[in-house]
Amino acid sequence: MDASGDPRVVLVHDWLTGMRGGEKCLEAVCRRWPHARLFTLLHHPGSVAPAIERLNPVTTLLQRLPGVERYYRSLLPLMPLAAESWRLPPCELVISFSHCVAKAARAPRGVPHVCYCFTPMRYAWHLRRAYFGLPEKGDGTCEGRGPVPFFGGFKARIVERWLEALCAWDRRTAARVTHFVAISRTVQSRIADCYGRPSTVIYPPVDVDFYCPAPSTSGPREDYYLAVSALSPYKRLDLAVTACNRLRRPLLIMGAGPEEKRLRALAGPTVRFLGWQPDEVIRDHLRCCRALLFPGEEDFGLVPVEANACATPVIAFGRGGATETIIPPGGRHEPTGLWFAEQTADCLADAMQSFEASSARAAQFDPAAMRRQALNFNPGRFAEELFGYLDGVLRPATVAVRRAA
Repeated sequence: MDASGDPRVVLVHDWLTGMRGGEKCLEAVCRRWPHARLFTLLHHPGSVAPAIERLNPVTTLLQRLPGVERYYRSLLPLMPLAAESWRLPPCELVISFSHCVAKAARAPRGVPHVCYCFTPMRYAWHLRRAYFGLPEKGDGTCEGRGPVPFFGGFKARIVERWLEALCAWDRRTAARVTHFVAISRTVQSRIADCYGRPSTVIYPPVDVDFYCPAPSTSGPREDYYLAVSALSPYKRLDLAVTACNRLRRPLLIMGAGPEEKRLRALAGPTVRFLGWQPDEVIRDHLRCCRALLFPGEEDFGLVPVEANACATPVIAFGRGGATETIIPPGGRHEPTGLWFAEQTADCLADAMQSFEASSARAAQFDPAAMRRQALNFNPGRFAEELFGYLDGVLRPATVAVRRAA
């Protein structure tokens, strides 16, 4: 125990450069244990919530690179080596929040290490095509989709060998985790496929108090579609742009990233790019747009739940986390959106037209049903489930510790 009477807890996070979904999960744990030690690859000061900043994150040598917050993602080949440099202090519990290398942290001998896993390293396992234009590893969930290959011949063989080595390291260091917690059933399946390990599903929190319907919802919605996303290859915003080009539907895109130049070149006159926007602006648009377009295959996907929390329907690709959060028509429960079956612009366009036809027949999605569905992912539920699980791990009678790799 520390001086406050709390257990000595060490937290590990991949990197701290902004408040995205993973950092919101970390923030809840930092509030629970404000005297915890926090380790990360690199930290852009002032970029995360005060509860995280107060822990004065311990960083690696990557932090010393000038302006590293602008290009850190390109340092992936160095990240395993940087992660191996972490030396965690004596403690009673290690909690890692990982989608890259955080789960590789070595807990002191005999100390449980719980990994809250956002996904096994997507670059190496199941999104090789989206990131590198190469065939997928494992179950091939993205086989045949995504950008055309841009590595060929000798370069492709070099990259594939590096990715195989990265997969081997990722699988080997999974043995340092005693307990895996997955953010969705989708990720639970990946953990089993990649690491051969069981896991418990605890969905991440969504701020359903902030994301809520407008005080007055009596007026008609505006006619534009909305996409809110980092502009990365696997997000597949190209499908939304192409579908809206073909249908001549207005589309607003909020976000920034490496795909922006390509998407702007693809966009027609009905598509507008607004860049990164504050949460208040995102909420305002979620409250009045026609529907949210969500064409990527996500690990969980906060934005569709935020849209439903604002009583806004979602048109999402029918794989990944959206299948666990968005309810399509035809089931026992009232629908909160539509799924489209194939990750193509044609299939998305067909779904948009089906959505518009149902709206024209006054068979609209019930705002109260969408709001109720979103409330299932509230922060109180997350805290109760996660801290109940961690308290169980901390009780000696329930801890089954594996020998560290």
